[in-house]
Amino acid sequence: MAFSYSITLSSFLNIEEICNTLEKLSAIGFNQLEMYGEPDEANLKFIHDILLSFNFKIIGVTGMWGKISSSGWKRRLLSNDVAFKKYSEDYVIKCIEMCSYFGGNKINICLFSDPINSFDVTHRFISQDDKRKILSKNFSVLNNLANRSKEFKIDLLLEPLNRYSTPYCSNLEDVLFVITNCDNLGVLLDTYHMNIEEDSFKNTILKSKDFLCHLHFADNNRKMPGFGHIDFEQIVSSLKDISYSGTKSFEPNISSIDYQKDLLFGIKYMENIELKYQ
Repeated sequence: MAFSYSITLSSFLNIEEICNTLEKLSAIGFNQLEMYGEPDEANLKFIHDILLSFNFKIIGVTGMWGKISSSGWKRRLLSNDVAFKKYSEDYVIKCIEMCSYFGGNKINICLFSDPINSFDVTHRFISQDDKRKILSKNFSVLNNLANRSKEFKIDLLLEPLNRYSTPYCSNLEDVLFVITNCDNLGVLLDTYHMNIEEDSFKNTILKSKDFLCHLHFADNNRKMPGFGHIDFEQIVSSLKDISYSGTKSFEPNISSIDYQKDLLFGIKYMENIELKYQ
């Protein structure tokens, strides 16, 4: 692989045994991975030993929020329920410790709330002021988690998700409101979510310049880049404009064990674009 990309192991959960996934990813040319954030379910020593045998480097942990995980629905950092909030804080701390164990240096958090009965996924009933009131109430929790992460020399990154996941932190504007009021938080942008929520890939990336630490790449259909209509050339050129030197991870949805061809297509697609902006 001519350019340095990692890939999220969470994309391959429930597809096959992790040994098989790692063997295929190694054969394709990957040497960097994001560990999936399930510290209570994963056999950490077993996975650590397998990673060593393939010479993989874990760059960070992918937080498992919302419907992506069977336990994700309980992870609500914005909850009004003390038990849910405590569970969510403990989850992040466990992910920080797991990330440190694997030698990674970044974790993404997403801001989920309790279910909203009046919410209709069009933002019609949640004003910007209401968003900010909810987010402001949680600055203390986020500051505590960011400070804890800093103790482990791990970047805690806030990832905006699209409106179909959460209404309170769904775009860069929401994220910047939080991180300018919370120390030691960075930004993770995801092209799939950006495609839904942002007016411009370029303007969003330029505005994120001082805070952007990591990116997740997937096309508008959540497949590998090149299988949909996202303008990845604009994204790469914008990253070049801000002299971005952080990491980038593919985060495709994988539904079949015969995924190698699609991964190779996506890698080649991105490499052809990157070559134009060397």
